[in-house]
Amino acid sequence: RGGVTELAKPSPPRMLGSSSQWRESGRARRYRRTVAGIEFTTSDGRRLDLYVDGPDDATPVVFHCGTPGSGIPYPALVRSLSDRGLRYVSWSRPGYANSTRQEGRSVASVVADATEILDSLDADRAWMLGWSGGGPHALACAALMPDRVLGTALIGCVAPYGADGLDFLAGMGQENIEEFNAAIDGPDALIGFMEQVWPEFRRVTASEIASSLGDLVDDVDRSSITGDFADWFAVIVQDGLRDSFWGWFDDDMTFVRDWGFGLTNIAGPVHIWQGAHDRMVPFAHGEWLSEHVRGACPHLSDEHGHLTLIVDSLAQILDELIPSTR
Repeated sequence: RGGVTELAKPSPPRMLGSSSQWRESGRARRYRRTVAGIEFTTSDGRRLDLYVDGPDDATPVVFHCGTPGSGIPYPALVRSLSDRGLRYVSWSRPGYANSTRQEGRSVASVVADATEILDSLDADRAWMLGWSGGGPHALACAALMPDRVLGTALIGCVAPYGADGLDFLAGMGQENIEEFNAAIDGPDALIGFMEQVWPEFRRVTASEIASSLGDLVDDVDRSSITGDFADWFAVIVQDGLRDSFWGWFDDDMTFVRDWGFGLTNIAGPVHIWQGAHDRMVPFAHGEWLSEHVRGACPHLSDEHGHLTLIVDSLAQILDELIPSTR
C-alpha cells in the first residue's frame, strides 16, 4: 500500500471507504493501488482525505493540487519522488471529496493543516510543490512555516488578485474570465456560476476532459490530455466535486481576497514554472510572481502551457527544487 503508515495524533486515521461511484471503476482501483487514502482528523474535528507514499523516514514533498480537484495522487509524480528517495504527501483541501468544508477559509488556512499532518508523520522539514490553484497554498506554507519548508516549486501558480502591475484576467480563457468575475462580484454570483458548471464537471470522463476545458486550453495543452494524465485529471475532478462544489467555491473566493500573508518573507528558494501557452493562469502571473516573490528562481517557458509542464517536465522541476536528488 505504498508505504502508508498508521498516523499519529490528533486522532486515529481510518482508511477511506469505497462506496463512492468513482471507486467502483477499474481506473479508480488503479489509483487506490498507487496510494491508499487515509481519513485524517484535525485537532478541531475536521476530516481530511490524506494520501502518503514512500519510505517512513524520507523527507516529504507536499503536493498542493490544482483547482478544482482532490488530493488523489498523480502516479507519475509518485514514481518520480520514489526514484529520488522522497516521500509523497497530499490531501484534499477542505470542501473537496470527503474533506470537511472550512467555510470562510483563506489561503493561509492551509498552514494549520500542513503543520498537523507533518507533525503526525514526524516530519520536521518538507519541500512544497504547488500546481495551479495549489500554488498559493504552497506559498502560504513557505511564508508562514519557514522553519519547516526547505524550498518551494510553483507550476502555473495564480498571482494575487488586485496586485499592482498585474492585469489579473488578461490572457485567460473565457471560462476563467467568467468564473473569476463571478468571484469578484461576490458569493451569490459565484454560487450561480457553480450551479451551472458543477453538474458537468462532477461527471467528466477522461475522454471528455479536453473538450470540457474549452477556451482554457490551446493546441499545446490540449495535446497533453491523453493517457494516464487524462485518467488522473478526470478522477481528481470527479472525486473532488462528487458531492458538492464548495471546495471549488472556497478556493476561488480565497484567490480574490487577501491571502493572509506577504510574499517578502518566504522561506528558501521558490522555483516559478510558467508557460506562455497557459490560458488558465496566464504567463503574466508567472512574470509578476518572479518579480515579487523573495527568493524567486524563474523558469518561464515560451513552449509550455498549464498542463504540459506537469506532464513533460516533472523530473526537471524536482531536480531544480531538490538538487541533491540528481
